[in-house]
Amino acid sequence: MQSVIEKEIGAIVGNILADYKENRSIDKLDLFRQPQKDVIIDVLQKLIRIIYPGYFRDGSRKVYNIDNDYASQIEDAVFCLNKQIMRALPYQAAHADDTPEQLEAEAAKLSVAFFRKMPTIREYSEGDLEAAYDGDPAAKFREEIILCYPGAYAIAVYRIAHELFRLEVPLIPRIMTEHAHWQTGIDIHPGATIGRNFFIDHGTGIVIGETTIIGDNVKIYQGVTLGALSTRGGQKLRDKRRHPTIEDDVVIYAGASILGGETVIGRGSIIGSNAFITSSIAPETRVSIKNQEMTLRGVGGKSSDVTHRELVQDDTWTWII
Repeated sequence: MQSVIEKEIGAIVGNILADYKENRSIDKLDLFRQPQKDVIIDVLQKLIRIIYPGYFRDGSRKVYNIDNDYASQIEDAVFCLNKQIMRALPYQAAHADDTPEQLEAEAAKLSVAFFRKMPTIREYSEGDLEAAYDGDPAAKFREEIILCYPGAYAIAVYRIAHELFRLEVPLIPRIMTEHAHWQTGIDIHPGATIGRNFFIDHGTGIVIGETTIIGDNVKIYQGVTLGALSTRGGQKLRDKRRHPTIEDDVVIYAGASILGGETVIGRGSIIGSNAFITSSIAPETRVSIKNQEMTLRGVGGKSSDVTHRELVQDDTWTWII
């Protein structure tokens, strides 16, 4: 006796296959020309091992000669990334109609350009490591930062993805940074511009938007948003400055939101926890929030709003409280 599923399975399959013919955006049936997310994530881990040699071993490989092993790993990463770039290029309008030969040539050029930047990526990663070690008294060893800190991983992935973004490689940079976002809770768009010695402490809930500019020696704590003031314009806002500029030597504490493409946080400023900023802050300014607006409601239902905001200035700092 046939079960209900056995009776209906043919109709179910037929209906779904017919639905695939509706040519929706969610349908991509050309399986062998699409970039593969799982392979790109695997390539990302190969690149992380290149940045931090010796820290993250590939357990599937036997090491007989360290130089030969790393030469083999680098070559493997080059060819794997090159294949994914070739698959991603048709998403760029300039290459939508390229022949396979043209795609292969362009992908090879971009792959070579990217890997030539690897020493620079490693130089920046060393600076980020030192910033984390100098900035966090809880760090006992530099190895602890590389192996344990989500901020270090998110920044390293950003450094890789940003170089691919600058080369105008489609899709792959976002796949990489969104994987780091999923792993760490830290969302850094690969289009953001971030200077040297960048340190993320704790990190969960940080958002750094596409057109954000961050200078050197900046330190950010968990829950910080460097975002757009509004995205109601949708696609009309593409390629426009929507996110703030953070100048050198700025510290931004937990929960602060700094929004807008015209907002500049001046060099050496300190932004306190939970500050909400939509206009520029002068250099060497300390911004803090005290006695935020509260609503107090008694048992009888009466309420009162309590607010306190004033500007206090001394010889060194300006406080907004």
